[in-house]
Amino acid sequence: MSVANPLKKLVKCVVLDLDGTLLNTDGIVSDVLRGFLVKYGKQWDGREAKKIVGKTPLEAAAAIVEDYELPCTANELISDITPLFSNQWCNIKALPGANRLIKHLISHKVPMALASNSPKESIETKISFHHGWKESFSVIIGGDEVRAGKPSPEIFLEAAKRLNVEPSGCLVIEDSLPGVTAGKAAEMEVVAVPSLPKQSHLFTRADEVINSLLDLRPEKWGLPPFQDWVEDTLPLEPWNICGPVIKGFGRGSKVLGIPTANLSIDGCSTLLSEHPAGVYFGWAGLASRGIFKMVMSIGWNPYFNNTEKTIEPWLLHDFNEDFYGEELRLVIVGYIRPEANFPTLESLIAKIQEDRKIAERVLDLPLYSKYKDDLYLSSV
Repeated sequence: MSVANPLKKLVKCVVLDLDGTLLNTDGIVSDVLRGFLVKYGKQWDGREAKKIVGKTPLEAAAAIVEDYELPCTANELISDITPLFSNQWCNIKALPGANRLIKHLISHKVPMALASNSPKESIETKISFHHGWKESFSVIIGGDEVRAGKPSPEIFLEAAKRLNVEPSGCLVIEDSLPGVTAGKAAEMEVVAVPSLPKQSHLFTRADEVINSLLDLRPEKWGLPPFQDWVEDTLPLEPWNICGPVIKGFGRGSKVLGIPTANLSIDGCSTLLSEHPAGVYFGWAGLASRGIFKMVMSIGWNPYFNNTEKTIEPWLLHDFNEDFYGEELRLVIVGYIRPEANFPTLESLIAKIQEDRKIAERVLDLPLYSKYKDDLYLSSV
């Protein structure tokens, strides 16, 4: 896939954060804290997420103790919840694009370090559930191995030292503001992949901000490019979602001239949280009507500034009537682009139409057309 942006800077190695960058830790953290706070009569509402992302365990615990006025110290909180977290590490999934990136860098012999504010033992436990990860990193450093965690640059400088590379030759990939601050203080190149929604505008110090690891272009940094894009699309391991078609925001046909079939997200929030906001495509099945090509958006639709993450499929077929209430089954097979904002409604519509043309074309490729026969689409 061609890249319009010029080369930013040559790097020799990549230093990766773990939680929120490679692993989808946020959901596990929220689940554990939600259950834990109940015994104090408190309700986890997620407001602390912005305060604790990227922090050391002690800093995160202190923020929770203070904000929820808990009758314990930060260290006592850590002692109480560490076993709860440990029981859940086996359930943490790799974020989309994480395995792809690690395999790509390994295959091209690009040295990698893992540098996290988490304790070294915790890091090694988490990555032990992901095949091949531990062997992929030349260096693994935990926050307990340095005097000060991020935003101090010490952990990144130590990673460069152990890799025997100048800091300026390192590319840091981080999801949090403390991590980005640390990377820039270490005089490294930094790509931010914000793990919390609607936060991209805060990452002004990063050299680049991307929506997810699927959008990383290693060639911008003088690293070997990915070779897996096919006609402006990225093939994905197929995933499924289904639900009744509901009335949406009333803007698809009326405002955009695009009749999206909004899917109920009841019971799908965990699944949606696993997939980055962006434009995808695949096949759609309606039991009484057949199987159709489909392009869809997942996200907050920045132009309209949705308050919740939604899924809006567009079935590429002219229907004579609405089908509210019917079960819609989707098999998602590929990715087109990240979610983006647009200066005008016309530019948004033009981009959606471009997405449609791409999806219509590539779904005829054997790579994607074979999934039209997926039994999931026709089962009821």
